[in-house]
Amino acid sequence: MHTSGTLDELDHLLVTALQTAPRADWRRIGAAIGVDGSTAARRWARLTGAGLAWLACFPVAVEWMTPVVTFIEVDCAPGRLNEVAAELVEDPHVFNLEHVTGGRDLIVTVVLRDHAELARYVGFRLGRLAGVTATRTQIATTLHSEGSRWRLDRLDARQRDALVRDRPHEPGDRPLRTADRELARLLVEDCRQPVARLAERTGLSPATVRRRLARMERGGALMYRCEVARSLSGWPVTVYLWASAPPDEVARLAGRIAGLRETRMCASLSGADNVLFVVWLRSTDRIQSFETALRRDFPQLTITDARWGCGS
Repeated sequence: MHTSGTLDELDHLLVTALQTAPRADWRRIGAAIGVDGSTAARRWARLTGAGLAWLACFPVAVEWMTPVVTFIEVDCAPGRLNEVAAELVEDPHVFNLEHVTGGRDLIVTVVLRDHAELARYVGFRLGRLAGVTATRTQIATTLHSEGSRWRLDRLDARQRDALVRDRPHEPGDRPLRTADRELARLLVEDCRQPVARLAERTGLSPATVRRRLARMERGGALMYRCEVARSLSGWPVTVYLWASAPPDEVARLAGRIAGLRETRMCASLSGADNVLFVVWLRSTDRIQSFETALRRDFPQLTITDARWGCGS
């Protein structure tokens, strides 16, 4: 059994199982990792209660808007960084906030409904926030990979198959419909609510809820993220890397970078530095060797800047 602030092997298996099948029932989760369902549920409650792991759900493809993913660099007045970070982390539009080394204080990943809302957020929210001295905004033209796809990889093929055997495999690109808004809102609130509870709260039948969930998940309208505290993940070092690539090679190179084991996020940007990616590494002494491997394996990619994440 783990103690507060640590994870044992069963905890890592449990997190990986929930990364693989975030809505699987506890009996299936337990069977995949070798415990009974009640033990799996108790373990998860203990992890979430201690703030060591958590689950989230976000709508990512909706028919009534095209979300804008933006990376905003924020400079803070001396002594005000923690105050600014504490204020911004509560914003519902903020998906990630990181304190980084070098010429930037904070990097904030923000998802907004359109460019007009982005302009208002930068001008009126950040521009009027005490302690913020400057901001720089970069918009993702394509998001090639993000954190929901990253895994601890503690399960073998048999365990993964046991978790996903009933999952619909038909690929699709079906946006969240207006009629799905209330169901999506409840999943954002708690994505592991059982079908019966979702049916009760939406007034839909359980069969309708199951059908809509399957359609949304199959069509990529929902993003589930099971996260573990980075310091306990075995990958405690975060590095942000900006790079430049020939415009006609960006998509291909970014696709390859997105497939690296270390990559947590990879996006194409407009401008001279047209690729931004974030990696998790095992230790600080791996940073130089990772950059060396990048230069060897991606000769058309020029790393223009690298910053360490200083968050916990």
